[in-house]
Amino acid sequence: MPEIDTPTQHDLFEQEAAALERALRARDDVTLSAAGCRAALADLVQHFERLMRESRRLIRRSDREERELNVLNSELHRLASQLEYKARHDSLTGALNRGAIFERAGRLLECCPLALVVLDIDCFKSINDAHGHPAGDAVICEVVNRLRQSVPVGAEIGRVGGEEFSILLPGASQEAALQRAEAMRQAIASRPFDCLPGRVVTASFGVSTTPQRGSFGDAYARADEAMFEAKRGGRNQVRAAAAPVQG
Repeated sequence: MPEIDTPTQHDLFEQEAAALERALRARDDVTLSAAGCRAALADLVQHFERLMRESRRLIRRSDREERELNVLNSELHRLASQLEYKARHDSLTGALNRGAIFERAGRLLECCPLALVVLDIDCFKSINDAHGHPAGDAVICEVVNRLRQSVPVGAEIGRVGGEEFSILLPGASQEAALQRAEAMRQAIASRPFDCLPGRVVTASFGVSTTPQRGSFGDAYARADEAMFEAKRGGRNQVRAAAAPVQG
């Protein structure tokens, strides 16, 4: 009996269908000899075995492709998560970036009052000038680390400028926010930084509070002005912003 060719994608089942058709004709042919019946049966068995081999091959390929697809999907999700993280976080400190912290503040104000703490590292240019920008970067990272140890659960830390940061305190009263800002100030100023042997780093703070559905732009402007008042008042201190203007 002639050898059966390896099937292509287009004729995978065509030869098997033809073999089945021949077997059906042999079954209905009352004049077919015993040898002819055996030949028809052998032909059908051979094509059936071929069909089983190809079916197993297709199943294996399908399983392999499914595994590869799962790996690709997993990698796609990982890369998408990394991209989303990088789009929302400051690359140096891992804190939220300006856009992300502003967006988060707007969402929080939709459902609750919000206290905002704005701080700026004092005399930061002199640190860069005296010790170099790598030391300045190390100071920024250490400030964020100390802030993380000082903020309550649920607070958000954002780096909104070179040496300026914003902390969101959802639902906090002005008194509580001022106390928390003072704790942050002390955490920064209480001991020298490892990257600046013998030198204490300080920061000036401004605090504003805004009712639910208030304007974050207004809250930020008031906290920023309070922070500059702290700078003008001698630095390394916390100032409360004026109350929001009632509409």
